[in-house]
Amino acid sequence: MRRLREWLPSAEAIRANRWPRWLSPALHHPRLWHMSRRGLALGMALGFFFGLLIPLAQVPLSAAAGVALRANVPAAVASTLVTNPLTFGPIYYAAWRVGSAILGEPVDAPSAPSMATQAGPVDENWCRAVTRRFVGVGKPLLLGLVIIAIAVGIAPTSWSRRHGGSPCC
Repeated sequence: MRRLREWLPSAEAIRANRWPRWLSPALHHPRLWHMSRRGLALGMALGFFFGLLIPLAQVPLSAAAGVALRANVPAAVASTLVTNPLTFGPIYYAAWRVGSAILGEPVDAPSAPSMATQAGPVDENWCRAVTRRFVGVGKPLLLGLVIIAIAVGIAPTSWSRRHGGSPCC
């Protein structure tokens, strides 16, 4: 626990940051900073959920949800880093594969239509084909992200209940 406390930001450091300043009145509750089994597990679950599901603004959303649910805010903020530049591609590809399998769509990666080699205006059919490919990937990707985010978000709380502690400590 001591190593985890050293790694996580302090309450003062988060209150001094300009981004979560709008949460300042709610950030003074001591339960948000307490290292309890429930608070850590819920904070990690919120961070994993928002880190996987929302590509932008995941930190403020997980912090706000942590404040609303009285979870450990540093754990919620830190666990959003489950998606980072190294893991973003594999996670989104896996989510697309899961969504495609559930929707019954072929799991072959869609190939991008080739661009005409002639120097001239871009063919309108090419633009439609690219748009159709993005829309085709979007539905399975969104479904897969929701499923993975819920599954990974539930994992820390179920671990906490079953083993009497947080999976990180």
